[in-house]
Amino acid sequence: MRYEDQRPPAAVLFDALGVDYEKAFAGAPAHRSALEWLIERLPPTARTLDVGSGTGRPTAAALVEAGHTVLGVDVSPVMVELAARQVPEAEFRRADIRDLPLDADSLDGVCVFFSLLQMTRAEQSALVRRLTLALKPGGHLVLATVPADVEDVEVVFMGRPVRATSFAEDDFTGMAEDAGLTVLARHSTVFAPDHPGAAPEPHLFLHCRRDEPGR
Repeated sequence: MRYEDQRPPAAVLFDALGVDYEKAFAGAPAHRSALEWLIERLPPTARTLDVGSGTGRPTAAALVEAGHTVLGVDVSPVMVELAARQVPEAEFRRADIRDLPLDADSLDGVCVFFSLLQMTRAEQSALVRRLTLALKPGGHLVLATVPADVEDVEVVFMGRPVRATSFAEDDFTGMAEDAGLTVLARHSTVFAPDHPGAAPEPHLFLHCRRDEPGR
């Protein structure tokens, strides 16, 4: 079996994209707005988790700059190496978030920016439930996806074929609420990545909170 065949498809894709992904997406205004929203609500020296941390920019870098502790998790060894070099103040771990143990009530904030799209709907729902339980009551989570009513379809992403699964906007919001999150706001936009092989795509951002019991 080839080495590539032993890795998750997301690792193969993002190993190949490397820093080109950062160049294409790091300037997205809605992404940065979601980060600012989260940072405004974090306590001092918060414990945060960046799911699908990529090159570490802009998410982990912004959290570190704001004084917070960051664990970034990514399946791509190329991305983890880039992130560790670019944001040395954060911790980055090469792991599949679906397999990573998460302590209950241990995190103040969680970021999930476009890192669910190569999971099945059942896996996405299960992971968001686990992330919710890992949040402290009152903690906040920002969640972003490309909304579409599709399951395991082949799409071209930055010039490369990839299989993707997502939810329509209302169903994605419902999935987050079913996981135990309160969706405080949702923002829809269209973003054109800065890459010749990328087309404009819809983006959905959910600003969420795990409410305290009885709230």
